[in-house]
Amino acid sequence: MNGAWQRVRAGLRAELAPMFRVAWPVATSELGWMAMGLVDTMMVGRVSAEAIGAVSIGANVFFTVAILGMGMLLGLDYLVAHAVGANRHPDARRALAHGMYLSLALGVLLTTVVLVLADRLALLGVQPAIARATAPYLRAKAWSMLPLLLYTSVRRYLQAVGAVRAVMIALISANLVNLAVNWILVFGHFGAPALGAEGSGWATTSARVYLLLFVVAYVARHERRSGVSLALYWAFDTTRMRTLLRLGVPAALQMLLEVGVFAMATLLAGRLSAVQLAAHQIALSAAAFAFMVPLGISSAAAVRVGYAMGRIDGAGAARAGWTALFLAVAFMSCSAITFVAVPRAIIRVFTTDAVVIETGTALLGIAAIFALFDGLQVVATGVLRGAGDTRSPMLASLVGYWIIGLPLGYAMCFRHGFGVVGLWIGLSAGLITVAIALMAVWSVRSRELLRERRIVAAA
Repeated sequence: MNGAWQRVRAGLRAELAPMFRVAWPVATSELGWMAMGLVDTMMVGRVSAEAIGAVSIGANVFFTVAILGMGMLLGLDYLVAHAVGANRHPDARRALAHGMYLSLALGVLLTTVVLVLADRLALLGVQPAIARATAPYLRAKAWSMLPLLLYTSVRRYLQAVGAVRAVMIALISANLVNLAVNWILVFGHFGAPALGAEGSGWATTSARVYLLLFVVAYVARHERRSGVSLALYWAFDTTRMRTLLRLGVPAALQMLLEVGVFAMATLLAGRLSAVQLAAHQIALSAAAFAFMVPLGISSAAAVRVGYAMGRIDGAGAARAGWTALFLAVAFMSCSAITFVAVPRAIIRVFTTDAVVIETGTALLGIAAIFALFDGLQVVATGVLRGAGDTRSPMLASLVGYWIIGLPLGYAMCFRHGFGVVGLWIGLSAGLITVAIALMAVWSVRSRELLRERRIVAAA
């Protein structure tokens, strides 16, 4: 037993540093994404209540559509990391080229979808006054879809080849661009028209165009220094595209299922009192902020496991996966303790309403329970993606969120009178189910990887 523990400790020490080097810039980048949304809300918050509603609704509509495109590109994590691990760098560049082809096709399609939705917000039940402010914001933001998806392809490539600091610097500087253009276009500085919410949409589009230009310039410079011409890798390969789609479609559906269940929970909370809805939104924002770190670890895990799979190192893949899960447990345990220790202080950052603080405190108590499982499920999803498995997370999300979590939350909220607390108990049950299922899948898969290593060693 002591010998086994010594091997576990040695494995963690060997993997922890390289995992952390990939994870912390990616986690910082995820926090950068959240900061962009917060800046938009803060800026238009000084214009009017309708402007806040426009940004809130428009951002949710855009994100729900965009998540399909972004999810379709997650297969690049496996393809690029696997190629790099196997020292097949030309294949990594070909994967990037096909990711950009897919981004172009999806960008045109999804931009059209967002533009159509911008003119049909009334069908979604949006109040007329808010719909009038949301439509121009959403139309402006629609033009950020193509640069966003192209950027996503290049970002997945950069993360997989280890250039994670470039991604982090790009997002930090893009936040400055977003802030400056918001200030100019929302309020009408430097002779620009005061566009309100629409100006915030154009600010987001400007920031995403900047992001794309930054990462493309970085890749071009990096490849030029390596003496490589990317023009050699742009030949279209049907088989390679089919592989990207085979990995990307389940990943996109998994993301849609996860994002969708929380969007549906917010709609259900909207049927309750304004106090309960406010508490729900605030507690969800706090939980989402903490979630950004394991989301970054998830991307790092996909890369590290993919490297090991590429060099046919089953033990290394298993070690990378379990190390990432250990990091998730460590961080989310700290988050849970924070939610329990100072819930009122967290809620007071958003509101001074005593009733909202009371309800939000109860919700953060529930968040403390599911925080650990939330971190485990997202990192396990990344670990499995690195091993080339995107179907298991999709199936687990379907069952956990939509067959168990949401129906249970609905019943406890409306039929048993628990209100928004009951809704969160249902969401927690769904998260716990997904985490346990994915941990079980990874346990089996990691044992298979170790067994394959022993077979190869024996041969």
